[in-house]
Amino acid sequence: MNEALPDVPEVRVVGLPQLTSGFDLVDRLDLPMHLKVHGPLEPMGGEQLASLAERINLRGRGGAGFPFHKKLRSVAESAIKRGVRPVVVVNGSEDEPACRKDTVLINRAPHLILDGALLCAEALGARTLVVGVTRESTQRSMEQALAERGLSNGRRSALRARVQRNPVRMVTGAAASLIRSIDGGPAIPPGRKVSASRSGVGGAPTLLSNAETFAQLAIAARIGPERYGNTGLYDEPGTVMLTVSGAVARPMVIEVPTGVPLRYVLQLAGAPPVPQGVLTGGYHGKWIDAATVNEAIVSRNSLDAVGGSLGAGAILPISQDVCPLGESLKVAQWLAEESAGQCGPCYLGLPAAARGLEDILNGGGPAALEALKQVAKNVKRRGACSHPDGSAMFLESTVKAFTDDLAAHVLGNGCGRPVAGVLPLFEGGRAPTGIPGGGGEENGPSRQKIYVDWTLCRGHGLCADILPEVFQLGADGFPTVAQAQVPRYAEAKALRAVRRCPALALRIEEEGPQAKAPSRNLPVLSQGRGRRALGR
Repeated sequence: MNEALPDVPEVRVVGLPQLTSGFDLVDRLDLPMHLKVHGPLEPMGGEQLASLAERINLRGRGGAGFPFHKKLRSVAESAIKRGVRPVVVVNGSEDEPACRKDTVLINRAPHLILDGALLCAEALGARTLVVGVTRESTQRSMEQALAERGLSNGRRSALRARVQRNPVRMVTGAAASLIRSIDGGPAIPPGRKVSASRSGVGGAPTLLSNAETFAQLAIAARIGPERYGNTGLYDEPGTVMLTVSGAVARPMVIEVPTGVPLRYVLQLAGAPPVPQGVLTGGYHGKWIDAATVNEAIVSRNSLDAVGGSLGAGAILPISQDVCPLGESLKVAQWLAEESAGQCGPCYLGLPAAARGLEDILNGGGPAALEALKQVAKNVKRRGACSHPDGSAMFLESTVKAFTDDLAAHVLGNGCGRPVAGVLPLFEGGRAPTGIPGGGGEENGPSRQKIYVDWTLCRGHGLCADILPEVFQLGADGFPTVAQAQVPRYAEAKALRAVRRCPALALRIEEEGPQAKAPSRNLPVLSQGRGRRALGR
């Protein structure tokens, strides 16, 4: 039930391999084997590289699908205009339980990814390359690949290259989260939308795309746009890497040409002949029903047309003998847990949405359904990052795709089918076993506790606005807790809440054997001294 996928599941290919070339020879292509399989790669000028990406219609393979040539040109123009060297970032942060395609590429073909990234770095005149990862296996493989090429982060290096390891969290994979962590901050979105092409790492124009995108560029640079276009669809040429899991006999990562029928991919993985539904694009994606599966082909445009989503390339069928709402509830609860805790629509809205779906399953009737729809609507386009939007899209798709099952729960006594946990989640709802689930200090166990002094509190409510991770206001307008642990990533906000409380009713204390030393600029206050210490 809800078993986590291994970092490197079974890998299959339909047709001739491109990204997976050599996988039948060795488990991991080191640099000599990589060159034997793929051959050398000549450098290309910036405009030549952008034209290549445009001719093959290369789009980001991390979910958003932004045209790569536009991103490349935007970075070049910003760098020239400002007179600064840009930065190249490979996003290998694959923190969704149902996605493994980038993890497979980094573990088995790291040099193909580096080929594309180094092509871009040379064309742009970049002197910094960072590869963002979240898993021990991907960190080890990529650091080994950099060493095999003689690349390092030394000050005298012509190109400073390094691996940035971040915690395994859904929001870590956001571009803004990765950039923030590279700059030394926590791996969570900053809450403001700034184009990385204009101002990314260190404020420099930054070319950031996911691992498969750079690998696809390396393939196209070697074989040329004409030969690349001989595979797949005319308007979406090449191959796509998919992770297929859920109700399948053989979870796998599979490389397929665009245009292959989706039902054929499902058949290869041993999915039910007539699935009840298929989740496309992962946990920020959309469900399609069994009838629609027969119409869909593997392409961004086709899946969009039938109400699905290519997204991050995750495909998850479920069988007819499970409750789709119950399966989706487990995912909705996990998505709520993955909040960065920075804004109300995410921190408060996503748990409310999950509770709304649970109310439907528990017989809440039409009122529960309307409440869920309203919460999902209110969450969208109001968050500090895209996590609330993607989660709301998943919930709305769930309600839309399974109308018969929904009617059985809303108007009757339920569908009578069990919840088997067929959609993969990390063990315990958090990070995979053996991988730090908050691997950065900002997500470690906190020794800080924040207290409310009820003799001073006047119910101004600023604490709930600044620190929603800890404080919520009750019906009387006062905080609902008197003391609470402060998450590591929220320590700075906790300090701000203490300083901004108009009544000076908050204080922070450090607990445990190390309480004698202040931590991360948080004041260590003995009980009863908070007002005087902060009032000086």
